Amino acid sequence: MRFLVLALALAMPLVGWLSNTGLLGPTNGEISNRYPTLIVAAGYAFAIWGPIFLLDVVFGIAQASVREPGTRLQRIRVLTAAGFALTSLWMVVFTLQWFWLALAIIWGSLWCLLGAAWLASRTRGHRRGPWWQWLPLSLHAGWVSLAVFLNVAQVVVAFKLLSVERMLPWTLVLFALAGLLLLAMVVKLRGNPWYTLAAVWGLLGVHAKQQASALSGADTAANVAMAMAVLVALTALIAALLGQRGARAPRAG
Repeated sequence: MRFLVLALALAMPLVGWLSNTGLLGPTNGEISNRYPTLIVAAGYAFAIWGPIFLLDVVFGIAQASVREPGTRLQRIRVLTAAGFALTSLWMVVFTLQWFWLALAIIWGSLWCLLGAAWLASRTRGHRRGPWWQWLPLSLHAGWVSLAVFLNVAQVVVAFKLLSVERMLPWTLVLFALAGLLLLAMVVKLRGNPWYTLAAVWGLLGVHAKQQASALSGADTAANVAMAMAVLVALTALIAALLGQRGARAPRAG
């Protein structure tokens, strides 16, 4: 399993490169421009995939050196193997514009990565697992936690499931659902800074994109994204401080 995880970690940047060069079909940016939404992020925000893939490779190399892992690392390996495989598969399927399948795949990858990030972030005696576990997996999970809702919006627009002239009402529902997920995970992960960083980065990217957009309701969407970024950051700070206070508190008995 440890070499499978490493192979899948190495596969993601390769598939990402093939996708971005257009060898597999239209790039993600081209597809995004065909189906504009009020929750898509600015192009620069997607550069976060570079650090994510690099750190996932670091994770793959580090975990491959552990020959006799504990139960937690074994479970993390299973989840990351599935999450990494689904991430690569999503890039191919999305490029082929099989949007419904891509949507199912990215949700599957999210739950695998959230599970792995939670296991890697759990404390043992008030200490997290090694940084090479919780940092890469938290950053990846944080970005995908927002990306799934960007994908939902693109499916809605691509198939005209809801109004494409008045997108703000249903986009606000997506913002609300995204906010609930992000805040719940920030609290569950005790203010994990890397999960928070990815989420806030994405929301700021949405703010920048919508500020420059001519779509109806874009100004409101930009303001909502900024407000969510601030709220997620503040919630993470409070959760981290409370976690530190709890760690310092003396135990009874």
